[in-house]
Amino acid sequence: MEKILVIAAHPDDEILGLGATVKKLINEGNKAYALILSCGVTSRSNIPEYEIKKEIEKLKKQSIAASKIIGFKEIFFCDFPDNRFDRVPLLEIIKIIEKYINKIKPSIVFTHHYSDVNIDHKKTFQAVITATRPFGEYSVKEIYCFETYSSTEWNFPYTYYFKPNVFIDIEKTFRYKVEAMKCYTSEIREYPHPRSIENLKIGAKRWGATVGCNLVEAFELIRKVKR
Repeated sequence: MEKILVIAAHPDDEILGLGATVKKLINEGNKAYALILSCGVTSRSNIPEYEIKKEIEKLKKQSIAASKIIGFKEIFFCDFPDNRFDRVPLLEIIKIIEKYINKIKPSIVFTHHYSDVNIDHKKTFQAVITATRPFGEYSVKEIYCFETYSSTEWNFPYTYYFKPNVFIDIEKTFRYKVEAMKCYTSEIREYPHPRSIENLKIGAKRWGATVGCNLVEAFELIRKVKR
Protein backbone atom coordinates (compact mmCIF):
# COMPACT_ATOMS: atom_id res chain seq x y z
CA MET A 1 0.00 0.00 0.00
CA GLU A 2 1.34 3.40 -1.04
CA LYS A 3 0.30 6.83 0.19
CA ILE A 4 -0.28 9.24 -2.68
CA LEU A 5 -0.50 13.03 -2.42
CA VAL A 6 -1.87 15.11 -5.29
CA ILE A 7 -0.73 18.73 -4.95
CA ALA A 8 -2.82 21.05 -7.12
CA ALA A 9 -3.05 24.81 -7.40
CA HIS A 10 -6.83 25.03 -7.93
CA PRO A 11 -9.99 23.03 -7.38
CA ASP A 12 -10.63 20.75 -10.40
CA ASP A 13 -6.93 20.43 -11.33
CA GLU A 14 -6.79 17.20 -9.33
CA ILE A 15 -9.54 15.73 -11.52
CA LEU A 16 -8.49 17.19 -14.88
CA GLY A 17 -4.94 15.95 -14.51
CA LEU A 18 -5.32 12.49 -13.03
CA GLY A 19 -8.80 11.74 -11.75
CA ALA A 20 -8.96 8.33 -13.43
CA THR A 21 -5.42 7.36 -12.44
CA VAL A 22 -6.04 8.16 -8.78
CA LYS A 23 -9.24 6.09 -8.87
CA LYS A 24 -7.29 3.19 -10.36
CA LEU A 25 -4.56 3.46 -7.72
CA ILE A 26 -7.16 3.57 -4.94
CA ASN A 27 -8.88 0.50 -6.40
CA GLU A 28 -5.52 -1.28 -6.21
CA GLY A 29 -5.40 -0.69 -2.45
CA ASN A 30 -3.47 2.59 -2.17
CA LYS A 31 -4.52 5.66 -0.16
CA ALA A 32 -4.75 9.04 -1.89
CA TYR A 33 -4.97 12.58 -0.54
CA ALA A 34 -5.37 15.93 -2.29
CA LEU A 35 -3.91 19.31 -1.32
CA ILE A 36 -5.54 22.29 -3.05
CA LEU A 37 -3.45 25.43 -2.59
CA SER A 38 -5.83 28.16 -3.83
CA CYS A 39 -9.56 28.84 -3.62
CA GLY A 40 -9.64 29.23 -7.41
CA VAL A 41 -12.08 32.13 -7.37
CA THR A 42 -10.65 35.50 -6.32
CA SER A 43 -9.05 36.37 -9.67
CA ARG A 44 -12.35 36.24 -11.55
CA SER A 45 -13.58 39.67 -12.56
CA ASN A 46 -17.15 38.50 -13.17
CA ILE A 47 -17.76 37.72 -9.47
CA PRO A 48 -18.78 40.70 -7.27
CA GLU A 49 -16.68 41.07 -4.13
CA TYR A 50 -19.67 40.44 -1.86
CA GLU A 51 -20.24 37.07 -3.59
CA ILE A 52 -16.67 35.79 -3.34
CA LYS A 53 -17.01 33.99 0.01
CA LYS A 54 -20.14 32.26 -1.19
CA GLU A 55 -18.41 31.18 -4.42
CA ILE A 56 -15.40 29.87 -2.50
CA GLU A 57 -17.64 27.70 -0.32
CA LYS A 58 -19.54 26.53 -3.39
CA LEU A 59 -16.32 25.45 -5.09
CA LYS A 60 -15.14 23.66 -1.94
CA LYS A 61 -18.38 21.68 -1.85
CA GLN A 62 -17.87 20.74 -5.49
CA SER A 63 -14.33 19.59 -4.67
CA ILE A 64 -15.52 17.46 -1.79
CA ALA A 65 -18.25 15.88 -3.94
CA ALA A 66 -15.70 15.11 -6.67
CA SER A 67 -13.23 13.68 -4.16
CA LYS A 68 -15.85 11.24 -2.85
CA ILE A 69 -16.43 9.90 -6.36
CA ILE A 70 -12.71 9.33 -6.87
CA GLY A 71 -12.17 8.02 -3.36
CA PHE A 72 -9.66 10.46 -1.89
CA LYS A 73 -9.21 9.68 1.80
CA GLU A 74 -9.05 13.40 2.56
CA ILE A 75 -8.84 16.70 0.71
CA PHE A 76 -7.09 19.73 2.22
CA PHE A 77 -7.72 23.36 1.27
CA CYS A 78 -5.39 26.37 1.53
CA ASP A 79 -6.10 30.03 0.82
CA PHE A 80 -3.30 31.29 -1.38
CA PRO A 81 -4.52 34.03 -3.78
CA ASP A 82 -5.87 32.70 -7.06
CA ASN A 83 -3.57 33.33 -10.06
CA ARG A 84 -1.27 35.41 -7.86
CA PHE A 85 1.22 32.85 -6.55
CA ASP A 86 3.97 35.05 -7.98
CA ARG A 87 3.07 37.64 -5.32
CA VAL A 88 3.53 35.12 -2.51
CA PRO A 89 7.01 34.35 -1.15
CA LEU A 90 7.85 30.90 -2.48
CA LEU A 91 8.94 29.87 1.01
CA GLU A 92 5.35 30.25 2.28
CA ILE A 93 4.06 27.79 -0.31
CA ILE A 94 6.95 25.43 0.40
CA LYS A 95 6.21 25.43 4.13
CA ILE A 96 2.55 24.57 3.58
CA ILE A 97 3.49 21.69 1.30
CA GLU A 98 6.11 20.48 3.78
CA LYS A 99 3.46 20.56 6.52
CA TYR A 100 1.21 18.13 4.64
CA ILE A 101 4.06 15.94 3.46
CA ASN A 102 5.17 15.57 7.09
CA LYS A 103 1.57 14.87 8.10
CA ILE A 104 0.76 12.30 5.38
CA LYS A 105 4.24 10.97 4.57
CA PRO A 106 3.37 10.09 0.97
CA SER A 107 5.69 7.94 -1.10
CA ILE A 108 4.24 9.26 -4.39
CA VAL A 109 3.47 12.87 -5.30
CA PHE A 110 1.66 14.15 -8.38
CA THR A 111 1.73 17.85 -9.25
CA HIS A 112 1.60 20.38 -12.08
CA HIS A 113 3.99 20.54 -15.00
CA TYR A 114 6.75 23.14 -14.90
CA SER A 115 5.87 24.50 -18.38
CA ASP A 116 2.20 25.31 -17.72
CA VAL A 117 1.01 28.74 -18.82
CA ASN A 118 -0.67 29.32 -15.46
CA ILE A 119 1.67 31.04 -12.99
CA ASP A 120 0.14 29.22 -10.02
CA HIS A 121 0.95 25.87 -11.63
CA LYS A 122 4.57 26.86 -12.22
CA LYS A 123 5.02 28.07 -8.65
CA THR A 124 3.36 24.94 -7.32
CA PHE A 125 5.88 22.78 -9.19
CA GLN A 126 8.80 24.85 -7.87
CA ALA A 127 7.50 24.59 -4.32
CA VAL A 128 6.90 20.84 -4.58
CA ILE A 129 10.41 20.17 -5.87
CA THR A 130 11.88 22.17 -3.00
CA ALA A 131 9.59 20.65 -0.35
CA THR A 132 10.47 17.12 -1.47
CA ARG A 133 14.25 17.49 -1.38
CA PRO A 134 15.74 14.01 -1.04
CA PHE A 135 17.76 14.23 2.15
CA GLY A 136 17.53 12.53 5.53
CA GLU A 137 14.61 10.15 6.06
CA TYR A 138 12.48 11.53 3.24
CA SER A 139 9.22 9.76 2.36
CA VAL A 140 8.64 10.91 -1.23
CA LYS A 141 10.25 8.42 -3.61
CA GLU A 142 8.35 9.26 -6.80
CA ILE A 143 7.28 12.61 -8.30
CA TYR A 144 5.14 12.89 -11.43
CA CYS A 145 3.81 15.87 -13.37
CA PHE A 146 0.35 15.79 -14.91
CA GLU A 147 -1.07 17.94 -17.68
CA THR A 148 -3.87 20.36 -16.83
CA TYR A 149 -6.32 21.10 -19.62
CA SER A 150 -6.57 24.83 -20.42
CA SER A 151 -3.03 25.42 -19.13
CA THR A 152 -0.46 22.85 -20.25
CA GLU A 153 -1.51 22.86 -23.91
CA TRP A 154 -1.95 26.67 -24.04
CA ASN A 155 1.70 27.45 -23.31
CA PHE A 156 2.69 27.00 -27.01
CA PRO A 157 6.21 26.23 -25.75
CA TYR A 158 9.47 26.63 -27.55
CA THR A 159 11.89 25.00 -25.10
CA TYR A 160 9.96 23.46 -22.21
CA TYR A 161 6.91 21.35 -22.86
CA PHE A 162 5.02 18.36 -21.49
CA LYS A 163 7.03 15.23 -22.32
CA PRO A 164 5.12 12.26 -20.90
CA ASN A 165 7.04 9.06 -20.30
CA VAL A 166 4.58 7.23 -18.04
CA PHE A 167 1.22 6.13 -19.43
CA ILE A 168 -1.60 4.73 -17.26
CA ASP A 169 -4.41 2.71 -18.81
CA ILE A 170 -7.64 4.23 -17.43
CA GLU A 171 -10.24 2.44 -19.52
CA LYS A 172 -11.93 0.98 -16.43
CA THR A 173 -11.87 4.18 -14.36
CA PHE A 174 -12.34 6.96 -16.91
CA ARG A 175 -16.06 7.17 -16.17
CA TYR A 176 -15.27 8.19 -12.57
CA LYS A 177 -13.16 11.07 -13.86
CA VAL A 178 -16.08 12.24 -15.97
CA GLU A 179 -18.53 11.99 -13.07
CA ALA A 180 -16.15 13.81 -10.74
CA MET A 181 -15.59 16.58 -13.26
CA LYS A 182 -19.34 17.02 -13.61
CA CYS A 183 -19.39 18.03 -9.93
CA TYR A 184 -17.44 21.15 -10.92
CA THR A 185 -20.39 22.94 -12.46
CA SER A 186 -18.61 26.29 -12.18
CA GLU A 187 -15.47 25.03 -13.96
CA ILE A 188 -16.69 22.73 -16.72
CA ARG A 189 -17.20 24.21 -20.18
CA GLU A 190 -18.73 23.29 -23.52
CA TYR A 191 -16.58 21.83 -26.30
CA PRO A 192 -14.26 22.96 -27.88
CA HIS A 193 -13.05 24.37 -24.54
CA PRO A 194 -10.29 22.13 -23.10
CA ARG A 195 -12.24 21.71 -19.83
CA SER A 196 -15.15 20.00 -21.57
CA ILE A 197 -16.19 16.39 -21.09
CA GLU A 198 -15.66 15.74 -24.78
CA ASN A 199 -12.09 16.99 -24.60
CA LEU A 200 -11.36 14.80 -21.58
CA LYS A 201 -12.13 11.81 -23.77
CA ILE A 202 -10.24 13.21 -26.75
CA GLY A 203 -7.17 13.69 -24.56
CA ALA A 204 -7.43 10.19 -23.09
CA LYS A 205 -7.78 8.69 -26.57
CA ARG A 206 -4.86 10.71 -27.89
CA TRP A 207 -2.46 9.38 -25.23
CA GLY A 208 -4.02 5.94 -25.55
CA ALA A 209 -3.26 5.82 -29.26
CA THR A 210 0.33 6.81 -28.47
CA VAL A 211 0.90 3.57 -26.57
CA GLY A 212 -1.63 1.20 -28.11
CA CYS A 213 -4.38 1.54 -25.50
CA ASN A 214 -7.93 2.87 -25.62
CA LEU A 215 -7.90 5.48 -22.83
CA VAL A 216 -4.80 6.75 -21.04
CA GLU A 217 -3.64 9.50 -18.67
CA ALA A 218 -0.04 10.54 -19.30
CA PHE A 219 2.60 11.80 -16.87
CA GLU A 220 6.15 13.05 -16.88
CA LEU A 221 8.31 11.30 -14.31
CA ILE A 222 10.52 13.80 -12.48
CA ARG A 223 12.20 11.54 -9.95
CA LYS A 224 11.99 7.93 -8.80
CA VAL A 225 14.09 6.42 -6.03
CA LYS A 226 14.09 2.65 -5.63
CA ARG A 227 15.86 1.11 -2.65
